[in-house]
Amino acid sequence: MGILNVTPDSFSDGGHFQAPETALAHARSMLTDGADILDIGAESTRPGFRSVPADEEWARLEPIINRLAPEGVPISVDTTKAVVARKSLQAGARVINDVWGFQADPDMAFVVADGGASAVLMHNRHDCDDQLDLLADWRRFFDHSLNLAEKAGVKKDFLILDPGIGFGKTQDQNVQAVASLDILKQEYGLPVLLGLSRKSMFGYLLGRPVDERLAGTLAANLFGADAGADILRVHDVREHADALAMRQILKDCK
Repeated sequence: MGILNVTPDSFSDGGHFQAPETALAHARSMLTDGADILDIGAESTRPGFRSVPADEEWARLEPIINRLAPEGVPISVDTTKAVVARKSLQAGARVINDVWGFQADPDMAFVVADGGASAVLMHNRHDCDDQLDLLADWRRFFDHSLNLAEKAGVKKDFLILDPGIGFGKTQDQNVQAVASLDILKQEYGLPVLLGLSRKSMFGYLLGRPVDERLAGTLAANLFGADAGADILRVHDVREHADALAMRQILKDCK
C-alpha cells in the first residue's frame, strides 16, 4: 500500500504532493514501483495535527480520486469522517482506512456497509499510558469496532485490522505492537495492515531523523511480513517491493 498524503502538514512528506498534478505523478510512480493499492490522506494524523473541515478534506481528495478511479486504480481513503468516506466511495474508492476504527463518527460503519467497501480498523488511544496492557486494550478496542461493524452490516471478510503504531502508545508499546502482530492475527483471524513507515519509533530506537528511517522501516516491515502482516503501508514502495521479492526468492530456495 503506497502512501499518498495530499496535506500540507503530514509528518514525513507534508506539502510535497499537495498540488493535484504532483500528487497524480507520485501516485503513478508508486504504482509503477509495485504498489497494489494507494492510500490517500487529506488530513494529517500526526501528533498535534490540525483537524480540517470535511469540505476542505474532500476538496483535496476529489481531483485525485476522480482521475485515478476511472483508470481502475485500487484506492483507499484515510479518513475518520463519514461524509468524506461516502463521497470517496461514490467517486470510486474501494477501502476506507479509519484510524479510529469506526469509533469516531457514528455513521462511518453504515457508510462502509452501504458502499459495499472494505475498511481498515486501526487501534487508537487519546493518551499514552505507561501501564497499559496493550494486548488487553487491543481486545477491548477491536471487539467494540467489530461489534459496530456487525451492527451496521459490514461483512467481516471485508475488514482489516491495524495495530496502530504511533497512535496513543509509548515507544516501547510501539515495539511491542510490532512484535505481537502474530497474536493479533491469531486472535481475530482477519487480515492485518502494518503502518510504521518512517515513524518516530525509529528516531527513538535508532536516533535517525525522518528522512533516514528507510533501513529501520524495511527491517521492521520484513519482520511484520513474517509475523503475518498482509498489507504494508509504506512511503518507499520500490524498496519494499525489492525487499519482499528477495525474501520470497530466498524462501523458495529452501
